[in-house]
Amino acid sequence: MRAIVIDQPGDVDVMKLVDRPIPAPTKDESVMRIHAFGVHRYEVLTRAGGSPSVKFPRVIGVEAVGEIAAVSENSSLKVGQKVITMMGGFGREVDGSYQEYALVNDKNLFPVTYTGDWVSLAQYPENFYTAIGALKSLGLKAGQTLLVRGGTTAVGLAAVQLAKAYGLKVTATTRREAMKTALIANGADEAVLDVKNELQTENNFDGIIDMVGTVTLTNSIAHLNQGGQVCLIGLLSGEWIMKNFNPFILAGKSLTVFDSTEVKQDLVTEMFKLIEKDHLSIPIAKVFKLDEIKAAHEYVMASRELGQVIVDND
Repeated sequence: MRAIVIDQPGDVDVMKLVDRPIPAPTKDESVMRIHAFGVHRYEVLTRAGGSPSVKFPRVIGVEAVGEIAAVSENSSLKVGQKVITMMGGFGREVDGSYQEYALVNDKNLFPVTYTGDWVSLAQYPENFYTAIGALKSLGLKAGQTLLVRGGTTAVGLAAVQLAKAYGLKVTATTRREAMKTALIANGADEAVLDVKNELQTENNFDGIIDMVGTVTLTNSIAHLNQGGQVCLIGLLSGEWIMKNFNPFILAGKSLTVFDSTEVKQDLVTEMFKLIEKDHLSIPIAKVFKLDEIKAAHEYVMASRELGQVIVDND
């Protein structure tokens, strides 16, 4: 099988296309045939050495879609079953998606019902799961208002789609005036500018999903209705520590954080029911082949197009 192996961190040239044996199943790990996967900016960071916990050599890539090629000794899965995988150390503690076959612990393989093609399926796992988890954490009901801060990101686009499916009134943000029309086209009821980490609106919201991070959190909290909640799910700003934070601004409001480290099958199932029922999707910015992975990384970092970059393994 073909695999992209990184022996040591660096620029795109450290990604080497090699031929490896297809792995064999173990007691608790099945073999997944990877048909497609999304490419993310944080994988570029890992490739460059920005993830100290990742040890090389490594095949990176945190998510994949495909089918079961061989089952583990204790598996309840079946050969040919359609599955997705994400997180659970995939592409970090163990070899990930940048290959044609992967050995995956059964607890990190999630059967899905989806009638579209593999490339279309690859837009969903990490993007939509993070978005639905954040929405669930807010506990909003149909008719309430939601702000998606970082609305032009792939997760932001997914959050807008899912929020509308749940009956919420959705506002999405962008730092570029030209993107406001695209956010409305993606399903947002309103689009507002985010200028120097300040929302250009006087409106408040019942819930806010904030993907920008610590630099916008104080401003997000200021735009909450009483009883409202902010869910932080991203750090697009690159700053991990919040400076000069006054906790009393949370009086009558609350703050939570969601990440997709622990994936639950029931939430995956609910997510795909909504996807199929309401035909939810986000733009696919560009599709590459596995042997074009260097170009895919360069595109992810340079492009300002909306949507997910995907590698087609077929």
